[in-house]
Amino acid sequence: MQHFPIFVALAGRRVVLSGGGDAAIAKLRLLLKTEANLTVITPAPAKEIEAWEADGKLRIIRRAMEPGDATCAVLFYAADEDEAEDARTVALARADGALTNTVDNLQDSQFITPAIVDRDPVTVAIGTEGAAPVLARAIKADLEERLPTQLGALARIGKAFRKMADALPMGRKRRDFWADYYFNQGPRAIAEGEDAVRPALETLLEQHLNTQDKVGHVSFVGGGPGDPELLTLKARNALDTADVVIHDRLISSEILELARREAILIDAGKEGFGPSMKQEDINALIVKHAKAGAQVVRLKSGDPTVFGRLDEELDACNDAGIGWNIVPGITAASASVASIGQSLTRRGRNASVRFLTGHDMKGFADHDWKILARSGEVAAIYMGKKAARFIQGRLIMHGADPATPVTIIENASRADQRVLPTTLANLAHDIAEADLSGPALTLYGLAPRSVDAVLSQIKTQEFA
Repeated sequence: MQHFPIFVALAGRRVVLSGGGDAAIAKLRLLLKTEANLTVITPAPAKEIEAWEADGKLRIIRRAMEPGDATCAVLFYAADEDEAEDARTVALARADGALTNTVDNLQDSQFITPAIVDRDPVTVAIGTEGAAPVLARAIKADLEERLPTQLGALARIGKAFRKMADALPMGRKRRDFWADYYFNQGPRAIAEGEDAVRPALETLLEQHLNTQDKVGHVSFVGGGPGDPELLTLKARNALDTADVVIHDRLISSEILELARREAILIDAGKEGFGPSMKQEDINALIVKHAKAGAQVVRLKSGDPTVFGRLDEELDACNDAGIGWNIVPGITAASASVASIGQSLTRRGRNASVRFLTGHDMKGFADHDWKILARSGEVAAIYMGKKAARFIQGRLIMHGADPATPVTIIENASRADQRVLPTTLANLAHDIAEADLSGPALTLYGLAPRSVDAVLSQIKTQEFA
């Protein structure tokens, strides 16, 4: 992110623009929506700019810009549509201490003006850092269609009511009141006219003041393999309403960004053969926050029901009398097999698939190696990197063909995904050589549909 989005308070403050043509007019149309004191500097103002001056909306200085003209200005726009003149005026404005923007010149601008959806006082700003203005306009048009025109009026009335709403305790109770207003009672009331909104707000506040606090609840949510677009709608909704999010180490930062900004985020990460939070401590955290009345999301990578130690956390909730629900997620095996263009089962090859763990609480996990060693068997092995040599030895010892295809997928579904095709004979060696640092799933018995294509993709990613 090269440009940090902020909203600058302009009421009563000075904004200066140099230029009097079409570029200046376009920028002024936007600036006139603010409460800034606008000064336009140009020897030849367009008639439209002169009309704005006649209406008292701005002031014109009818000459070229001089040193000191941008003194005390918060923002300065160079809109002379002349490269040399724009550079000159920008230098003067910066010397006067103003932040500068050169119209249609992203590189030389200290700030940019985004596309705006105006539902005053609700303002939505859309920026693409100059990369895709057409896309910004498309998003703007879509949002303008979605956001009702009455939204601004609801927000203005709500703002005037905020001190009354402070009678509700900070946190979920107050948040529920405002959600009820903006998404239920407010739109119904304003349909009868603005005069009906204030009485509806007073009635709604009374209802929420007399409503008992909600009891705490825990949602065990599958965060999927890492790509935020693979989250279910139910998972997104849970993150939107969570007071506390207790998450695994493998949850991607992009998914954590989707949590409500005020939510408490707690890293309860576990790392195989590495530093980990004790399961008893995680259980205690879940119970503590839910007992305090919070809506808790226990966010687990993949699907919470697959090697997620879910039962222990459910038992802790049951023992404490806390309600819970489970939101399934896409498990790593599904994302991994999709990334190599294969399926976990196939007619004539295998009618079953095994989900295995490479290690458990006692160390490397033992399985029915004799069955797995049969031709055509397929297994998705979780947490198998450090157990690779152990798995390889057990399978070969029980008669598995050393040429059996094996594929390791690191960071499945993420931008930094890596696919490593190998064979059972080379499994341990190739994993060691690859120096995998992210979470990896081993698909035993499956090769990428096109090994050459995958290898080409890997090389392209490595040298990009």
